[in-house]
Order: sequence, then C-alpha cells, then structure tokens
Amino acid sequence: MSTSLSTSGYTSGRPPIADAGPQALCAREPRVPAERLVAEMVPPPRFDSVRFDTYNPDPTQPSQSEAVTVLSGFAAGLGGAHASGAGKRRWFSKKPAAPSGPRGVYLDGGYGVGKTHLLASLWHATPAEPALKAFGTFVELTNLVGALGFQQTVQTLGGHRLLCIDEFELDDPGDTVLVSSLLSRLVEQGVALAATSNTLPGKLGEGRFASADFLREIQGLSAHFRPLRIDGQDYRHRGLPEAPAPFSDEQVAKAAYATDGASLDDFPGLLEHLARVHPSRYGALTDGITAVCLTDVGPVPDQSTALRLVVLADRLYDREIPVLASGVPFDRLFSDDMLNGGYRKKYFRAISRLTALARDAKPLVSQ
Repeated sequence: MSTSLSTSGYTSGRPPIADAGPQALCAREPRVPAERLVAEMVPPPRFDSVRFDTYNPDPTQPSQSEAVTVLSGFAAGLGGAHASGAGKRRWFSKKPAAPSGPRGVYLDGGYGVGKTHLLASLWHATPAEPALKAFGTFVELTNLVGALGFQQTVQTLGGHRLLCIDEFELDDPGDTVLVSSLLSRLVEQGVALAATSNTLPGKLGEGRFASADFLREIQGLSAHFRPLRIDGQDYRHRGLPEAPAPFSDEQVAKAAYATDGASLDDFPGLLEHLARVHPSRYGALTDGITAVCLTDVGPVPDQSTALRLVVLADRLYDREIPVLASGVPFDRLFSDDMLNGGYRKKYFRAISRLTALARDAKPLVSQ
C-alpha cells in the first residue's frame, strides 16, 4: 500500500518517511520450518483464482480446448482415489486403469500457451482438501527433499492424491534422477502426477519442449505420464522484452520511504546476501514486503549468482511484489554468454518477470 505524504519535510536529501520506513532484505535471515515448506506447496497467489473456465482457448488451436477437457476429466477421476485405497486405479476415464498405465499427465507446449494456468486449474479442480494435493516448482520440490530428507518426503507426500510440478528442470542430471526416484516411489503409493517442464540446453532454440525428450530424461518414470500437447502462439513475447527505463537512486529511495511495507537495498549487497540464504527461504525473505526497491542494479557477475537471482525473481513474481530499481534496465542483467548458454530459458524468464514487476512498480514514483 502506498502512503501519500507531503514532501514539505523532504530536506537534506532525505525522502519523506512512511510509518515504519523501508526494511532491508539484506537484514533478514529467515528460518523456515519444514512444515511450512509443505504447507506452502499450493498454487502461488498469482494463480489463486485461475480455473478451467477462466482459461481462454484459442479457437484456432483445438488442442487447447482438448487440454481443458482432458484435465477436467483427470481431476474428476481423482475424486474417489486414495493413495492407499481401492480407488486409486481411476485416472483418466471411468474405466479402471491397469496398474502399469499412466498415472500422470505431462503438459507439452511452447512458451505462453498457459501451461501453468492449466496446471493450477487442475490443482483447484481436484476434489480433495488442500492438505491432500501439492503444487510446486521443480526447485521447490528439490528444496523440500533437502529439508526433509528423501524418505520423509516420500512419507509426507505419499498420502496425497495429486502432485503438480511446474517447470520440471532437466538441465541438472543429478536433480532429475533424484526427483524421478521420488516420483517413482510416490506413484507406487498411488499419487497422481502432473508436470510441465523447461527445455534441455540442446533444445533451447525451439520454443517448446518435445514430450519424447521429457519422457526419455525421466527414465523409468516415462510410463507413468500421458503427454498432452498444447499448441499455440506465445501470447507474451519471444526474445528479450523491452524493460522500462530505470529510475534514479533518489527516486527509488524516496518511493521506498513513502511506501508502507517496502524494502530498500543496494543490488550488489542483495546479491551477496542471497548467497548466504538458502533458495528455499527466498519466499520467506519477502514475507510482509509490499514492494522491493533496489539501487545500483548492474550486470550479474557470475552464473551461480545469476541462478540465485532467477529463484528470487520467481518468488517475487509469484507473490506479485513490484520491483522498483535504479541502475541498468533488467534486460541487461545477464551477459551474452549467459543468454546463449545452458540456462538461457531461466534468464529469459527472469528478465520477463522482473520487467513485468518493474512496470507494476511505476505508480510508486510520484509524477
């Protein structure tokens, strides 16, 4: 919430002060109990209200309407399913499925066709209480395993009816094997699966990820997934988005002091702080923050730092927290080598999301 304050007291270069003044993300060192990591495995706030009937299929792309129909039936079929009960054989139709048949669905489509919208809609439509279904990104799932341990994660999620994994990352073979092993154990306990995925480095120029590659990479788990192709144009953009021009340090600081719940940090210091906070805590790092204000934004120095920034950008975007910044535009954060390398899609996503949040932050600056 933005507080409108008089600037009559704005002297000696100091901006007007909101009720509590800006906080500093660099001063926060959140400790997140494992129970919270599990409880927060729900669609992020941006997808709280999405449903199948709020998805607008492109009339020229029949696969989009078909996806809604198939996923709606998939969700309805989970109503009588229990992880350890007799109903767990019902998945895609009214006919009982063979135990070796697909127990999951993989949404195969290009950027911007609404895969996350459909995945979140599936979660909302599944007739089970929230405690019996989970939704998270691949990174959040690996963080959960790191916090709980493999066996405890199996026990925790094994009673669920549905696990949705957004942005299944296939660029880290070790994590891919870890999660594949986890999902195999969950399937044995009757958990239904749904996933979208990122591209492999060798497929980066194609704009979509072929289901055959996904199924091959998850090795023995492939038999448990039914590929569901979703065609269509990217309704967002291709390539680098045009980032809004950054503001001055003074404008950013003034807005931070005038906005209740805002944080204010210098960008290099924040990058150093992120190295000391586990990525599983980046969501908690932003608890109660209404806007992130950053000064001296510049190119990210190395790949490890860049990947941490990607995670923070995802958490800010999920929580719809605007980002106001001075320095270089967000489309200049990553070097050409990074944008042409194996994590290219992640960096494009971070640029896109930070750009959207920068546009959201423009009203914080007094005109």
